[in-house]
Amino acid sequence: MTSLLINGLVALDAGCLTRALTIERQRAIRAVVLTHSHVDHTASLPFFIENIFPRERSPIDIWASEATIYALRKNLFNNAAWPDFTQLPNHLLPTVRFHTLTDERPVEIEGVRFTPIPVDHLVPTYGFLIEQGAASVIWSSDTGPTTRLWEIANQVPGLGAVCIETTFDSSLQDLADASYHLTPRTLREEIGKLERPLPVLVHHLKPPYVEPIRREITAWNDRRVAFLQQAKIYRF
Repeated sequence: MTSLLINGLVALDAGCLTRALTIERQRAIRAVVLTHSHVDHTASLPFFIENIFPRERSPIDIWASEATIYALRKNLFNNAAWPDFTQLPNHLLPTVRFHTLTDERPVEIEGVRFTPIPVDHLVPTYGFLIEQGAASVIWSSDTGPTTRLWEIANQVPGLGAVCIETTFDSSLQDLADASYHLTPRTLREEIGKLERPLPVLVHHLKPPYVEPIRREITAWNDRRVAFLQQAKIYRF
């Protein structure tokens, strides 16, 4: 149920915003950036919008690929599963505005620069290069073995870290391959594409496999690799 809160103002994915944040902190969010349409990355979006409605200031800006926006409008904000908040309270004063992201074209959102990087998953999915001033980090989102993300990671000066998923343990390699996710086995191969000594922060461990994944990765004794922690603040 992935969500990353950036500077208190921008949510990257919306898997658990309403479970992790108070109403007051939810109302401070000005924009949501989505990696893809899968429900573990969007599940709390309807309730988040309900919690901030009515919007007294400008609408919530939701940034995503054309494919993700299409999926949300067709399957979620369709007045059947959930109200279409692009039309509420009315079309002139919407609660939600959608904005389309384009491959590798950076956009500035609340003072933070996001560059979408296509990664390899079952549906169109972005990782992101996230930059503010001299600080930068790469966020992988869901992906199987991929290429462009690591090419960019090797090029960005002063990159602070690469955050990357590992969903299943290696005993489920066939399932991971079929669903375009990583295991510790394929994560190790992916890290081999990194040509710089950078921290690698692992996230998106499915709950039944947390301990096997941790055991496998810890056994490497690779000091570069650590696990992202719920509710911890990271500074890059």
